[in-house]
Amino acid sequence: MNETIVKLDVEKIRSEFPTLHQEVYGKPLIYFDNGATAQKPQSVIDAVAKYYSKDNANIHRGVHHLSQVATEQYEEARKIIQKAINAPTSEQVLFTKGTTDGINLVAYSYGQLLKAGDEIIISEMEHHSNIVPWQMLCERQGCVLKVIPINEKGELKMDVFESFLSDKTKLVSVTHISNTLGTINPIKEIIEKAHVVGAKVLIDGAQSIQHAKVDMQELDCDFFAFSGHKVFGPTGVGILYGKKEVLDSMPPYQGGGDMIAKVTFEKTTYNELPHKFEAGTPNIAGGICLGTAFEYLNNLDMEAVHAHEQELLEYAESELKKINGIRLIGTADKKTSVVSFVVEGTHPFDIGTLLDKQGVAVRTGHHCTQPLMDIFQIPGTVRASFAFYNTKEEIDVFITALKRSVNMLL
Repeated sequence: MNETIVKLDVEKIRSEFPTLHQEVYGKPLIYFDNGATAQKPQSVIDAVAKYYSKDNANIHRGVHHLSQVATEQYEEARKIIQKAINAPTSEQVLFTKGTTDGINLVAYSYGQLLKAGDEIIISEMEHHSNIVPWQMLCERQGCVLKVIPINEKGELKMDVFESFLSDKTKLVSVTHISNTLGTINPIKEIIEKAHVVGAKVLIDGAQSIQHAKVDMQELDCDFFAFSGHKVFGPTGVGILYGKKEVLDSMPPYQGGGDMIAKVTFEKTTYNELPHKFEAGTPNIAGGICLGTAFEYLNNLDMEAVHAHEQELLEYAESELKKINGIRLIGTADKKTSVVSFVVEGTHPFDIGTLLDKQGVAVRTGHHCTQPLMDIFQIPGTVRASFAFYNTKEEIDVFITALKRSVNMLL
């Protein structure tokens, strides 16, 4: 394991992320809010500037040079992402606005194929984006929503999940990794068991793809959604992967340009994948530069990334446990580099504010998982989420700043 960690040159990596090299309130910035959004390498920043300063044009419909250049770059980015997630074809890789948009696309479009009494399964640890669209679908179609409970460690109760499965189950939608708890869910097992009863499976990959390789053909999920900005790319762009036969069976999500084959006032016929689900002018720069972000990731040893981030997680948790009054929220046996905690006698917002004044950026609140907060009977947590460019030295500064903050509040 140590030999693997050595392969990751963290200082070189840090030099490639300009945002990390600044001061906040006169203190060196320590950025521990990667679960909310990740910083961008210089290559992605340069790619954004290059598109808007040189290659800016609308795509797919233009015969002029710039349009063709932009179209080629956009579709090449789709192929780069296809290879990175091992999707069978690039037409199964749909550009969206992000994870939320991808889930809503499935809830609206695949949801039209469901009927009253059909059942949808989610879990107690889901982000609001993987709760609300299904509630809306149930209201529209008369479907039934079932929720997998978690144990005190923040792990899914798989026996209850299995008891939910029946021929009424039409869709299971769960997060790969909890944005609040850091829990890594057994999605391979979930997918296999759901498929036995004929259910489709959507995986929310917003918190997973940046930490480890994901393989669509190995997982065999029906849908996989993630956001560009969490995987070191631009905001406002994301990906929805879907199995071709499932996507082909679904009606379009939106109407407009590019998603049509032919329009008359009497009838419209729809385009083929992926354009069938990509109405209107897309976030062209976002799509191209998401491809750039994946090119950056492709040059990293993801096993080394995982090992380094796990080391950060274990070190942070061990140091936090030494502080009186700290309660870790989410202690699953299988976790990624997220630590959520509360400090007895304080409010997370106050802790986060004092840490910010000392240059440490963390996230506070319910993290768009209010039902999860209710289960733990807390208003929110302080969340530190690490990326491969973070270091143990930064954790030391964070712990010192946290102790100072706690002493000020108690």
